[in-house]
Amino acid sequence: MAMGMVCSLALMLQSSENYPTKPVRMVEPFGAGGGPDVLARALGPKLSELWGQPVTVENHPGAGSTVGPALVAKSPADGYTLLVNTSAQAYSAALLKNLRYDPLKDFIPVAALTSQPYVLVTGKSSGITTVGELVAAAKAKPGELRFGSSGIGTGTHLGADKFNLEAGIKAVHVPARAGDAIADTIANTVAGRTDYQLAPIQLALVEIRAGRLRALGVTTKKRSSLLPEVPTIAEAGVSGFDWPIWYGVWVPAGTPAGVVNKLAKDIARTLATPDMRDWLAKHGADPMIMTQPEFARFVLSESERAARIIKAAGIKPQEGP
Repeated sequence: MAMGMVCSLALMLQSSENYPTKPVRMVEPFGAGGGPDVLARALGPKLSELWGQPVTVENHPGAGSTVGPALVAKSPADGYTLLVNTSAQAYSAALLKNLRYDPLKDFIPVAALTSQPYVLVTGKSSGITTVGELVAAAKAKPGELRFGSSGIGTGTHLGADKFNLEAGIKAVHVPARAGDAIADTIANTVAGRTDYQLAPIQLALVEIRAGRLRALGVTTKKRSSLLPEVPTIAEAGVSGFDWPIWYGVWVPAGTPAGVVNKLAKDIARTLATPDMRDWLAKHGADPMIMTQPEFARFVLSESERAARIIKAAGIKPQEGP
């Protein structure tokens, strides 16, 4: 028995040392052109070069961005299927019931990738030009202003509710229902169907630069290099506000520890290269420097933070798609 365990351990260590020996696929759940897709397509070739193996990116959007995670959760736990996801992976654990997978128990957090701001925006027709004006307008008409999001329980929803709570305002949530959720949500704000929203900064830039959206503030502790003239929401009057969008890599639960550790170290090594750092800076993103255990603790703490917002905002638990 002991000899068998020693042999199994030796084989596990050997497999992790040689990993990968075949193509690796990176699954992202938001669709082509979304943040995880863009980031995965920048990271993939660098990992392929390091490993000497093809690294492909697969888009599996749908069902509130749960199709991709469900696919990865059911994949072999061997390190050859990776999930590249946003903070939504942590938030869904706090809100969605009866999913086909458990966002925390069915995955191992491998590596933090990057973080960047959302931007708080209003449509040109709203007449609102600052965070202070938005707060004043909402307080003048409690429960009448509408804020959009890419879906119930997403980062854009929870971040906006966090803003509402900390600014002391009440507004009506208008979640996207289908299709390209972020694009639809932005279109609603441009058209005046919603009064404000949080949007991923990269996806809102075109409309901001065209003057169809007004950027009121960014959601991080520091300003964004993409919109240096736009204050942080904390600077604009909501003291201490901080709500970035962040990205990470997960693998199915049961993946050998040696493979997880090699993945974590190789991803961190790749993010630290000058060309990847330049790419991230160009996209207004900051690398997240964490060890694998630190990232695992971070994911759990983010899920707990989401649960507190959900409770404070009175958001009802949702049935999973």
